[in-house]
Amino acid sequence: MSNQAISRYRVQSIDVLRGIVMVIMALDHVRDFFFKVDIGNAATVATDPTNMATTTPALFFTRWITHFCAPVFVFLSGASAFLVGQKKNKAQLSAFLISRGIWLVLVEWFIITLGWTFDPLYHIFILQVIWAIGVSMIILGFLVYLPVAIIFLIGFIIVFGHNLTDYGFAAELKGNMFADLAYFGVFKIDAISASRFYIIVYSFLPWTGMMLLGYCMGIIYTSGFDPARRQKILRNTGLTLVLLFLVLRFTNWYGDPVPWSSQPRGPIFTFLSFLNLNKYPPSLLFACMTIGPALLLLSGIEKIRNWFTGIMNVYGRVPMFYYIIHFYIIHTLVVILFFITGHGSKDIVTPNNIFLFRPSDLGFGLPGVYLVWVFVVVVLYPLCKRYDRYKSTHTHWWLKYI
Repeated sequence: MSNQAISRYRVQSIDVLRGIVMVIMALDHVRDFFFKVDIGNAATVATDPTNMATTTPALFFTRWITHFCAPVFVFLSGASAFLVGQKKNKAQLSAFLISRGIWLVLVEWFIITLGWTFDPLYHIFILQVIWAIGVSMIILGFLVYLPVAIIFLIGFIIVFGHNLTDYGFAAELKGNMFADLAYFGVFKIDAISASRFYIIVYSFLPWTGMMLLGYCMGIIYTSGFDPARRQKILRNTGLTLVLLFLVLRFTNWYGDPVPWSSQPRGPIFTFLSFLNLNKYPPSLLFACMTIGPALLLLSGIEKIRNWFTGIMNVYGRVPMFYYIIHFYIIHTLVVILFFITGHGSKDIVTPNNIFLFRPSDLGFGLPGVYLVWVFVVVVLYPLCKRYDRYKSTHTHWWLKYI
């Protein structure tokens, strides 16, 4: 099947939303590399911008807005998988998803890890969102033979039920390698050999649930589905998820392992506590808080065509290319700043920091972080546009994997 055939099944509103989250995501990664503070408890502020005792509202919301990226990206990956399946039989779709999932896992291990660390010897492998998407895609590849209703039920049980483990009955599973990879290994570092390790950032199972639900949502974007009905479904589902988030969060009854509480630093920090949800692994309320508004936005932007949606569409059409390249641009800028500010070879490796060329005194305050973010996003635009043009006019087999 040619890339031209695939492109006819692209949905602009999905690409626009994906582009928006890609742009926002770059802010989080720029912050990881460039944020520096010159106040007390600097290390805590830099490493945990959601710590109510040390954060600031500006820093908190810089981090909080990026929470939308991973769940929306994973959810839309599921929807895109369903749409790809409209031109394939079940066996072809299964083979494609499994092979693409394996490819994504390898990309995470060797290409994205290198972009993060700039360590060509790979002393540590980082298992982040692309790894979780890859494993989820492999699982989806086996499940596509089932009726969509069954896939929806599996996804629903995972997303709405996994927080039952917060009550401790599954605690004995912690430490088991598969259980840690699937759910419990939050920033857990394990040894591969005496000098090489891997760190689990994204345990895959809750993300798999989001992908399965996204796959089922793809039905409403099939050819012939009534647009008015689609917008109503998106709007009603989005509002339901937002309402569920508000009710469950307010009562602290279920859906997130860390309850909100009144904060001694004042009402604004109490409000931040209310919004401060568990991402690793993503809680039910984290999913509701992020995917609910995303569905409302999908409903609202479906018919909008302007300069902004045109730009976001460019980023959203080549998300894998964007994702890989942006790490190397950001880290290259770090290296340039490293040498400009007079650092030398003795500073390349920093204790307790997996990023090379990133000593603790390197970086800027939040205004500087935002300036670097804008620069990175602007630089990426012509690269993404050129690659999208190449991808839409060529049929090389490897293009469907990047």
